[in-house]
Amino acid sequence: MKRIAISLIAVSMSLFIIGNASNGKSKTETATHQKNHRNQSTETIKLNNGKKWRVDENMMVHIRNMEKDFAGFKKSEHSDYTSLAEKLKQNIGLLTSNCTMKGKAHDELHKWLLPYIDLVNKLSKSKNETEAEALFQTIQHSFKTFNQYFQ
Repeated sequence: MKRIAISLIAVSMSLFIIGNASNGKSKTETATHQKNHRNQSTETIKLNNGKKWRVDENMMVHIRNMEKDFAGFKKSEHSDYTSLAEKLKQNIGLLTSNCTMKGKAHDELHKWLLPYIDLVNKLSKSKNETEAEALFQTIQHSFKTFNQYFQ
């Protein structure tokens, strides 16, 4: 019985080690990366020596598309917040898959983007119109913040 238990433990540990080796990151590295992104999302965005950060054009197009979808929804007085959230999520996917930014501008953009993604996810799961409207207002404020710090 002990031999079986020891064998199972050894196989489990081997699979764990192989799994970590296959993705190229240890648990510690992955946790640190996630923690850094969480920390960035709670930090205040800073200007670039008093100027707005430049966002790469191939990414900015998706941010502007989200703003247009949002503004169009606001003007139409629709109440289908779930469909709006899905449109925003599509552009978030395009934005993140086309990320070419690096350095401090990238880090500052993450401080805006990660909370924004959370808001959109919450909007897609909102349980009633009152909750959705509150999230809608917060997303509207998020776009104002974006335009205050980025161009």
